[in-house]
Amino acid sequence: MSAVTIELGSDGILVATMDLPGRPMNVVGDALMDGIAAAIERLADPKALGLILTSAKADFCAGGDLDSMSKWTRPEQPFEASMAMKKVLRQLELQGKPVVSAINGHALGGGLEIALACHARIAMADPRLKIGQPEVKLGLLPGGGGTQRLPRLVGIQQALQIMVEGNDMSPQQAQKIGLVADLAADRAELMAKARAWVLAHPAAKQPWDEPRFRFPGGDSRSPAVAQLFTVAPSMASAKSWGNYPAIQHIMSSVFEGGLLDFDSACIVESRYFAACSMSPESRNLIATMWYQLNAIKKGASRPAGVPASKVKKLGILGAGMMGGGIAYVSAKAGIEVVLLDTSAEAAARGKAYSQGLLDKAVTKGRSTPDKRDALLARITPTTDYALLAGCELVIEAVFEDRAIKAEVTKKAEGVLGASATFASNTSTLPITGLAQASVRPKNFIGLHFFSPVDKMPLVEIIVGAQTSDETLAHGFDYVLQIGKTPIVVNDSRGFYTSRVFATYLAEGIAMLKEGVHPRSIEVAGQQAGMPMPPLALQDEVSLSLSLHVFEQTRKDLAAEGKTVVEHPGTSVVRQLCEIGRVGKKAGKGFYDWGPEGRTLWPELTKLYPPAAQQPDQRELIDRLMFAQANEAARCWQEKVLRSVADANIGSIFGWGFAPFQGGALQFIDAMGAKAFVVRARELAAKFGPRFEPAALVVEQAEKGGRFAD
Repeated sequence: MSAVTIELGSDGILVATMDLPGRPMNVVGDALMDGIAAAIERLADPKALGLILTSAKADFCAGGDLDSMSKWTRPEQPFEASMAMKKVLRQLELQGKPVVSAINGHALGGGLEIALACHARIAMADPRLKIGQPEVKLGLLPGGGGTQRLPRLVGIQQALQIMVEGNDMSPQQAQKIGLVADLAADRAELMAKARAWVLAHPAAKQPWDEPRFRFPGGDSRSPAVAQLFTVAPSMASAKSWGNYPAIQHIMSSVFEGGLLDFDSACIVESRYFAACSMSPESRNLIATMWYQLNAIKKGASRPAGVPASKVKKLGILGAGMMGGGIAYVSAKAGIEVVLLDTSAEAAARGKAYSQGLLDKAVTKGRSTPDKRDALLARITPTTDYALLAGCELVIEAVFEDRAIKAEVTKKAEGVLGASATFASNTSTLPITGLAQASVRPKNFIGLHFFSPVDKMPLVEIIVGAQTSDETLAHGFDYVLQIGKTPIVVNDSRGFYTSRVFATYLAEGIAMLKEGVHPRSIEVAGQQAGMPMPPLALQDEVSLSLSLHVFEQTRKDLAAEGKTVVEHPGTSVVRQLCEIGRVGKKAGKGFYDWGPEGRTLWPELTKLYPPAAQQPDQRELIDRLMFAQANEAARCWQEKVLRSVADANIGSIFGWGFAPFQGGALQFIDAMGAKAFVVRARELAAKFGPRFEPAALVVEQAEKGGRFAD
């Protein structure tokens, strides 16, 4: 069965419909390109006046076939594959007859590159339809001519922004910049407009094949573009710290291509595509952000055999920032929300959080007053527990205090149905212990959201000792229902994300205590690829909250007859809290926080004087990364983690573990267990037993093996 069906209409127009057998989406590979090549052969028929390329699937084309790409082991393979795709697309645009892409769904990556090789693009006017070049997010660049066609179509500056940022466009945005020629309301109009375009342009040519072609806005020699290239690489490097080579390769491909004829430029692009494809950064990103993420979204961590469910009515206990955020994302998903707090004023403030977000969206044109009002109508602020009746799920988001959580649990369960699920949004307190306040511990689960809820993509689902599979499945389905990514972990103190994230903050603070200059610490965090440096991030989290969690842990362990080993950084947090520097919420912590942003507290270096001899930045980076990866390995060893995918995705989405490393466990796999153990022991000898490698990693080093095996 062919990947492309071809029909010649009575009007002389060929319609080539992409429909890759056995795949839910069209992806660029040999089968699809062979089908397009067959359509080009048919286009040579004198009876054929032109060609419309469209899709029988919901989307136009999703991009490259990563299954095939992951098997490449030599740079010649991606280079040759890239050139082979371009050979077909070049034939498509040089056939001498008009070719139009009728974009009926998402056109991303290689899919957009196919559309760019057509003389015109007409798209459905659905604002949910995505058009873009997201390859950079997987450490790649557009290798089917995208880095050469796009700049020649919309200009170098616009093209660089599209490719380097990797963000999607709506059809309306694409039309505005000249990427799409026209929009259609439905499939019938889409095809009608495509036919009309073919008949109106019998001698269509690509702009870059015209003898007097000029780049919109100038090529790489023009003063304006030359100035752009003197600034853009350094700006990109300042943001990425050189951790994402695909960004530099995209810029190089566009710059060099802007000095060459189109066909020579395409060869240059294929060389850079090969460099990206073979990079460890791309391998890490594809393994985690494609394969593992998709496995999670398809339910790899969900109990099998439990029927799918949807929440129609949700109760939220606590209308603070977390509760208000959960209310917003749930109402946005169409769920009726009861937002409960101890006073009507507090509950109303929780609903006002949604109002603020929606008002901004309306002001920026991303929503309408009617949509805003409809969403707000789904949120009912209250102090009355009776309104929780009929809720399939209740989420407790009150203060991290066992007694308070136990009290609201009992009150809520008094009105809930027998099958309703009760979830705690705790970030550190063990779920099994909290479930002791419940009369139905099998229906009790942890749903750990991240702040701000409307922006953070992850929810950590924590399974207690008595949590049933049905309850886990119910929680998993709800997380997907609100558009978040779920990871599933077993119960323990701090669970997975909070436990490992804390090591990043604590290690940075320990460095300060040792006499490392605070600026060196912060730069090391950024060089490592973390979204925020450790001291600034600790201010954001709040020093007082971290101290509260430590003291609560110490008390809990003391009750069990155990003692907690205090991290060297804890005394620093305690000292700053004692002088009122508790973090951003107070306007002062390691930084002074003001309307203009943050600046390191000038007295910090007096309180912790920098040593005369400062350590190498590489050592600082290693400490920050090894602290996290080693703790993640311990979580796997202790069976807190249930899957490698949950570990890696949880680390990237939960606290921003350097994405180019592929996640906390992939960091170890990519380095190799032997090398990790050697370096970890060097750090342990110098900075203490917290760096002693996890026993499981030592075993991997001795016997071979990886977490991904």
